[in-house]
Amino acid sequence: MAPTVPQSAIVSDLIEQNDLPVMVAPRGPIQRLSVRFGGSNPKELERFLKFAVVGIIGFAIDLGTTNVLLATLLRPTSAADVSPERIATSIGFTLAVISNFIWNRYWTYPDSRSRPLLRQIAQFFAVNVVGLVIRFIILGLLVVPFGTIISSVLSTASSETVAKIATNGAVLVALGVVMLWNFFVNRRWTYSDVK
Repeated sequence: MAPTVPQSAIVSDLIEQNDLPVMVAPRGPIQRLSVRFGGSNPKELERFLKFAVVGIIGFAIDLGTTNVLLATLLRPTSAADVSPERIATSIGFTLAVISNFIWNRYWTYPDSRSRPLLRQIAQFFAVNVVGLVIRFIILGLLVVPFGTIISSVLSTASSETVAKIATNGAVLVALGVVMLWNFFVNRRWTYSDVK
């Protein structure tokens, strides 16, 4: 007979106890979604959802930092001038990567701490640097066209306002693409020791 597991259990995946699999009651919304929609591997969906939550935190840090810098120290002069955006987004990106590494190491992949910290952070940053290059390419491709579209829609807006909106639109697209890149590459390389 399988032992009963209290509803307040922290673990949300299948555990082996006396060679009998026991499903532990999901604790929070991420675990409940993972169990419901995760198919044969709910733990992987749970990791992806946690990675996405961490990404949202990183997004807030990234976009917040970028906008504060663009509003204060690195004011863009036009939608065609992408240098301030690149500097501001690089700083926002770096702060977000530091936050994301900490959250992912201790929350999304707590069982990955068997690897040395320096090796893991080097791998995580390497993946994110490639993500930054992808981000720069997307920014370079989208800021000017977004600026053109926005200035035609908001014809009375200042060039500074158009540049900010265009940058934010391009950053949103870049963040979506880079989040997928980061999850799949980090999962297969940085956190490959996690079963």
